[in-house]
This record gives sequence, structure tokens and C-alpha cells, in this order.
Amino acid sequence: MKPIYMDHAATSPVREEVIDAMLPFMKEHFGNPSSIHQFGRRSRQALDESRRTIAQSIESSPEEIIFTSGGTEADNLALIGYAEANQGKGKHIITTQIEHHAILHTCERLENMGYDVTYLPVSEEGLVSVQEIESSLREDTILVSIMYGNNEVGTLQPIEEIGALLREKEVAFHTDAVQVYGLLPLTMKTLPVDMLSVSSHKINGPKGTGFLYVRNGINISPTVTGGEQERKRRAGTENVPSIVGFAKAAELAVKEQEERWNKYRQLTDLFLDRLEEKKVRRYINGNRKKSLPHILNLSFPKINVESMLVNLDLAGIAASSGSACTAGSIEPSHVLAAMYGEGEKLYSSIRFSLGYGNSVEEIEHVTEELKKVTERLSAQAE
Repeated sequence: MKPIYMDHAATSPVREEVIDAMLPFMKEHFGNPSSIHQFGRRSRQALDESRRTIAQSIESSPEEIIFTSGGTEADNLALIGYAEANQGKGKHIITTQIEHHAILHTCERLENMGYDVTYLPVSEEGLVSVQEIESSLREDTILVSIMYGNNEVGTLQPIEEIGALLREKEVAFHTDAVQVYGLLPLTMKTLPVDMLSVSSHKINGPKGTGFLYVRNGINISPTVTGGEQERKRRAGTENVPSIVGFAKAAELAVKEQEERWNKYRQLTDLFLDRLEEKKVRRYINGNRKKSLPHILNLSFPKINVESMLVNLDLAGIAASSGSACTAGSIEPSHVLAAMYGEGEKLYSSIRFSLGYGNSVEEIEHVTEELKKVTERLSAQAE
């Protein structure tokens, strides 16, 4: 059987339709969109059309979309850009302990710049308490940043409830929606969010591009300076081929949104059913009822996660772990550590994330291989 890819939350394969849309802007229409001649005007037209498509995908205005190099830059721009532009109002920021490192490391940077950051805990399901957010607000709180859907366990936060609270308190709200975009409808006309980050390569678009939605009226300072691109909010010649590809991927993702959600939920349900039938010992990390459908984080008791990932890879199956092995020492996932504190789950958990192209046949094969691998590794551990 050909290799099976179940690491779509890390990155996803680029669809043929996306590649076809990009090629003309690599081969023929290579002009700089800031140039006034016909070559530049053709690229500018494509850029403007792509911006409209992206804006329509979240029901926003085109001028509220800032193209970036991806989700990480979008997160950086949201936090640093807003903090610098609004420091006169205060220097307190609130986030959670389970954010992507694009947020956490940026918050650490802001702390070094004199800002005060509160890192809120989460429950064992990975949920932040709205009441705890409210009690953490201060007179000098200027920004709250909370991930919409977690990239490791899939937990969905109560974004609408949080946003409603912050609108009432007049505190800006940013959410990293990288894992959610293309699976849940995002309507910025009604969603109480001021800034929202998205990445192209999680929805079968090219790597190296993304966007930050910034609601009209929200002021941010650019973190990349130079030219006057992106309405003076993000300097640098726009990556037109990738942006065109991103727009095509967004168009397809929105069109297939409900179909994708239902398919991934059915496949992950089948995954769990087959493991149950095969009597494979495992625990679900997170809450399936409040989770993204394509992310399944499982803990396999008494099994070394690095050994399991190597064995799965040898069997042609790609999955991932929140753990990173450096020079033989294992650093547990900060997400699982925030959820569970200490314990075996931190060192025995694997994330399977589904996406475009995965099938029932692949689920059957992967669960059968998991049975073999877990039995083999359990026997070795005894």
C-alpha cells in the first residue's frame, strides 16, 4: 500500500486546481504588482481578485485583509503590531498556556519589551474558562489572544462568548484560526473578533502565505517595514503566485466546508471504532464533542511515543507527536502539560490529523498497523 499521510494539521498537500491557478503567475504574469506598466497591472489585478475571494470567505471587506508569509507572521503582526500601536492604553495582554508557539514566543518577546502577559490555564479538556478571562481583565488590559481550535488536541474554544465579553469591556480580541479556517464558517460581520490569523498550507494551498484579518478601526503598527504594500501595514512585494493559489484553495475549502467536516468526523469515528474492536488500549486527549473533526490525539499507555512514530513511519504511516526529541531527551507537549500537569500521557501521545485524500481504506490499514505496533512495543516493554 502506498504511504499514508495523517499529519494534515502540520501541513497539507497542494491540490492540483491550486497548482494550475498558480502556474501562469510563475511562467507568464511575473510583474511586480506595485509597477504601473501592463506587467505590473496584470499582477495587481490578480492580487486584488484574490483579496476579494479571501475576504468573501470570511464575509469581511477586502481592505481588512493583510497578506502575510503565513500564520506565524500573522500572529506576530497581530500581537506586536497591536501592542506597539496601542501601548498608550496599557501594556497588559492575556492569552492561554496552550497557544501555538507563534503566540507564546511572541508574548515572551513582548514581556522582554516591558509588557505584562497573563497565561491562563485550561481544563483537562483543553478549555479556557470565560469567567477566568473576565477575572483576569485589568484597567491596562489592551489585548486578549486565544486560539480558536487547538492544533494538537483539536479543542474548540468558546470564541463567540469570549468575544462578546471583550466587546463589552472594550478590549481587543485576536484569535489564531489556522486549524479552523475551511472547516467552520467564519463570518466577521457577526463574529466578535478584531483580528484573525489564517495560513494557506493547512487548506491545501501553498506554503509561505497567509493573512491577518484586521477589523476596520483597529490600529496596528507594521512589523515588517519598507515599502507601502498592504496599505502600509506589511511591507514587501506580495507573493502573487502563492496568494493566487491561496485564494483558489480558500474557494474550494469554503465550497466543500460542510462536506469536509462530516467526512473527517466520520473517519475519526471509524478510527476509534476500529481501535475499540481490535482492543487497542488508548485514551482520547481532549473532548470529542468540543473538538475539530480532523484532529485525533491519542495516548497509548506504557508505549514510548518516539518508538511508535518510528515504527509507524517504517510501515508507511505519517503521524506526529507534541513531543520533541533532542539529543535523547524528550520534552513533553506544552499543550498536554497544561491539560494534565504531569503523567504518562505527556510521553505516550500521538496526533493523527486527517485531510484531503484520506479514505476509509486508509483508516482500516492504519488501525490494523497500530494494533501490530502497540502489541510489539508492549511486549518489548515487559
